[in-house]
Amino acid sequence: MLANTQTSLYILNEDDINLRNMITQKFSKTLSLLLIGTLALALTTTVSAEIVNPATEYDGEPLQLITFFLFFVGYISMGAAFVFFMAERNNVAPEYRTTMTISALIVGIAAFHYYYMRGVYVELGDVSIEYRYMDWIITVPLMALKFPSLVGKDAITDAKFLGMGFTGVCFTGALVMIGFGYLGEAGVMNGLAGLVLGGVGWAMIIVATGTPWSSGKGVDNSKIPEELMWSANALRWFIVVGWIIYPLGYLFSPQAELIDAGTTGAEVMAVLYNIADMINKIGFGIVAWMGAKKATEALASKA
Repeated sequence: MLANTQTSLYILNEDDINLRNMITQKFSKTLSLLLIGTLALALTTTVSAEIVNPATEYDGEPLQLITFFLFFVGYISMGAAFVFFMAERNNVAPEYRTTMTISALIVGIAAFHYYYMRGVYVELGDVSIEYRYMDWIITVPLMALKFPSLVGKDAITDAKFLGMGFTGVCFTGALVMIGFGYLGEAGVMNGLAGLVLGGVGWAMIIVATGTPWSSGKGVDNSKIPEELMWSANALRWFIVVGWIIYPLGYLFSPQAELIDAGTTGAEVMAVLYNIADMINKIGFGIVAWMGAKKATEALASKA
């Protein structure tokens, strides 16, 4: 009798667990659909009244045509990546869903800003640095946060740099990099000083996360699961090498006055920034998704 009771309780507990898992999965799917719908509705309701034929609007101006094209492709590709990451969020283990959510937020926020930057360029003929830095001040810290969400808290050390832990160094580095970059591009301070001081923030993030060939101050490679090591190093490649495109674009900023590119400086800067954003924001998310999928498969094989 006692054995039957224990068996019944076990079945009830197992049923409860299955029910909770089912509810959690349904909630997760509903949340994903709501976020996707919100982005789609927001973009639909903010469609610009200014519609142009790029072939005639930028006839004889190939650089302007490329700039328009990349703004357009930028917000479409970021929006598509947002939908993909949110859809795939339900196909990875629960411990990696935060990584997918952060990936989706990064490209979703960028899609909004790219939409508005395209509108400013089409309607006013200006390359907006304000929308650009509003995007970066949100998305760059999120990109740094993605690293610990993927490799796991056990791989993040207690080591301090300038009195700050991993998260503090990454956030401060992002603020320093974006803040001084904006001041230089807005003409508030010397352009070269803005570039150098912004580079200090970039270096802080590299010190915290590490490089593809070394552990960071805040990361212990030996505690990163084997199936996630490739993705962790890929994220580091993006930070160490992929982000180099940004200072190259900065060099052509008209207000920074580092390179005299005449009337085309703003467009060259925009082209480089747009390429850098699509490579780094979308690529950052894709390698994190690949790592999360591989880790999910490893967990399933051990179950």
